Amino acid sequence: MNYISAIVDVPTMQTNQPYTYRVPEKFTDLISPGMRIVVPFGKGNRRIQGFVTAVLDTLPTNVDVTKVKALDDIIELEQVLNTELLALGQWLATENFSFQISVFQTMLPNVMRAKYTKTLQLVDQTAVTDERVQQLFADRFEVPFAVDEIDEELLPVLKRYQMSKAIQVGYHVENQARVKTAPVIEVLAEASSYEALRQQLPATAKKKARILTFLMQQAQGKVLLARAVMQQLHVTSADLNTAAAAGWLRRDEIETYRLPQLSQPVARTEPLTLNAEQQLAYDKIATTLTRAGTDTFLLEGITGSGKTEVYLHAIAETISQGKTAMMLVPEITLTPQMVRRVQGRFGDTVAVMHSGLSDGERYDEWRRVERDEVNVVVGARSAVFAPLKNIGLIIIDEEHEATYKQDENPRYHARDVALWRARYHGATVVLGSATPSLESRARAQRGVYELLRLTKRAQHNPLPEAVVVDMREVMQNSGEENFSPLLVEKLKDRLDRHEQTVLMLNRRGYANFMMCRDCGYVPRCKNCDLALTVHKETGRLECHYCGYNEIIPQVCANCGSRRISPYGTGTEKIEELLQDIVPDARVIRMDVDTSRKKGATDKMLQSFGDKEADILLGTQMIAKGLDFPDVTLVGVLNADTTLGLPDYRASEKTFQLLTQVAGRAGRADKAGEVVIQTFNPDHYAIQLAREQNYEAFYQTEMQLRHAWNYAPYFYAIQLKFANETEAEAAKVAYATVKWLQNKIAPETVILGPSSGAVRRLKNKYYYRVLIKFKHDEGLEQALLELAEGAQRLAKHGTMLSIDRDPVNFI
Repeated sequence: MNYISAIVDVPTMQTNQPYTYRVPEKFTDLISPGMRIVVPFGKGNRRIQGFVTAVLDTLPTNVDVTKVKALDDIIELEQVLNTELLALGQWLATENFSFQISVFQTMLPNVMRAKYTKTLQLVDQTAVTDERVQQLFADRFEVPFAVDEIDEELLPVLKRYQMSKAIQVGYHVENQARVKTAPVIEVLAEASSYEALRQQLPATAKKKARILTFLMQQAQGKVLLARAVMQQLHVTSADLNTAAAAGWLRRDEIETYRLPQLSQPVARTEPLTLNAEQQLAYDKIATTLTRAGTDTFLLEGITGSGKTEVYLHAIAETISQGKTAMMLVPEITLTPQMVRRVQGRFGDTVAVMHSGLSDGERYDEWRRVERDEVNVVVGARSAVFAPLKNIGLIIIDEEHEATYKQDENPRYHARDVALWRARYHGATVVLGSATPSLESRARAQRGVYELLRLTKRAQHNPLPEAVVVDMREVMQNSGEENFSPLLVEKLKDRLDRHEQTVLMLNRRGYANFMMCRDCGYVPRCKNCDLALTVHKETGRLECHYCGYNEIIPQVCANCGSRRISPYGTGTEKIEELLQDIVPDARVIRMDVDTSRKKGATDKMLQSFGDKEADILLGTQMIAKGLDFPDVTLVGVLNADTTLGLPDYRASEKTFQLLTQVAGRAGRADKAGEVVIQTFNPDHYAIQLAREQNYEAFYQTEMQLRHAWNYAPYFYAIQLKFANETEAEAAKVAYATVKWLQNKIAPETVILGPSSGAVRRLKNKYYYRVLIKFKHDEGLEQALLELAEGAQRLAKHGTMLSIDRDPVNFI
């Protein structure tokens, strides 16, 4: 008799301890680790999804054979998680204090998450005397059950019948993963047979004649898409059915893929000739692709130095050796341009994986990868879990970006996952950036990574000239807070020269908030301690954290005054102001609000690349990776938006963002200029970004991090406690810190508890604790205990999250 260990999907009782099930004889030869199964769980034997983690020949000694249940069903006949991904999930759950079931589900497309439905099942028909319940089961023994769709008066009656076991609640697991099919026709005979049939047709049978003539021209056994045949011959599906009934052809369905489509076809490209620095970097990477073991490179190249071309050459070499490659970009905005570059070089063997695809497209791309039909995967953070086999190369572009860190459970960092997978496959990792994270640069300095530098732009053009504008002086002289005279002058100059401009303001919406001039009242979110952002386009005030929104008020809700108006500036307002400053300019605004629609980002970038617009205005999503030869001016409207963040990395994020966006200018044969507007012109992050001096910034920031005992000198873990009652959140936080102090090493530092920068979010009050440490096994073990006990806290209303190397301190 065979048994299995399985991790099951029970959100309220999550554990990394697998459950043991018996394998019915009919499944004995089918079951294998990594398969999705349906198993009974709990006293009511409800049906839930599980993942097989091991097949056992004998029952574990600590398991009571009388309590072992049999698995119900298998969802697919094949593994959805291979041996590598199972091991990765187990490691990741331990490393990030999360649960394996959450990690396994994260690895798979959304449609492969189980959908559960409830039913009422009639057990004893003779015991049911209530007419309403009898009517419910009039012609069947099982009916769908949703509490909100049942008459409230009937619910107690159903409960009594359930307690007496006359009826029971059933649970069903629905597999949402659907294969897309397309109708086809198969040619059944040789040309001579169709010729004979056509000669027998009457002159009036013109459609049949067209079909037979077409079939004569096809090889016997050929399969053709029915839609294409109908369009070509101007016939209907009914006409093809008639032909099939006559035995001329066979109709069938074949599986087809929902392939992601860009706004315009991708043109094939040829490799470019590398310059001396690029060639040296490529040669070092290529050498590691042919030897066993894992090598990690940090490719530090200034903006426009041609890092992408080095990536493409390395991918080509990987493919030539019969291996696969993976390339990650930090956000969906960059995916279309990178996909064009990679597909242009490697064609249909490239799969695309990111959250901007439809569920069907993601599922089909996942299947193409899983079936070994592609050898390159390009995508955002979650693409790191693509089921590639025989990986030879993993590239992480813009490796410094915080978007590579998942901010919700399971809180993984794509870079850590990539390094784990590289060790598993003996693959090479390339981390690329013009402004590497301090952690990666420090590892390169210690020799953990090998540092490769590109110090010159690929086309030998100079970095753009940058100037910092003190907006304090501008406001004193003119009262203007958005556009300095210098930026306006340069904007108009670019329009006269028919060149393009990129403007960045890292704040979407129309204005930061509304405020009454008479009483000072500011409309706030009902769920969060935050002022609502003004969105003039939609006529709403919106919370960017929980999504709450309300109509923009005309009068103050506090005092009734009509002197309530917007304060501050967002991209929507800047777009409006540009109509006054440069009325003839064609502007594309790219932010979360304008890029929500599928394919919108690609269309906007394609339009800007085709010079259908003069100005690209956007948030930080336009700061990275974009390469347009006619952009000769970059304007940063407010360089201070990231400086004020409650985060020890605020200066680093500011330097990186300014350096990246400045690099969009002057990338071809035209000189570029950058105007950085700021209220903190003397800040070292802003001044060094103006100089594009990463080395000086690295040295300055590392001295401060050393003095403050922050990364990369110390590791950090953040605990967050959330409760609908502030006092309860604080109580649990203080009790946890007291408990931890007896578990940690003497040099480990605990900061807090303290309320978050925003006390209340989504109707919950937050307290947070920051732990700084170097190596502390006692702390790691204590946090694993905390994670296992988190659900006990949840039952009393307190949610606990444990975040290793946090990037969000709100």
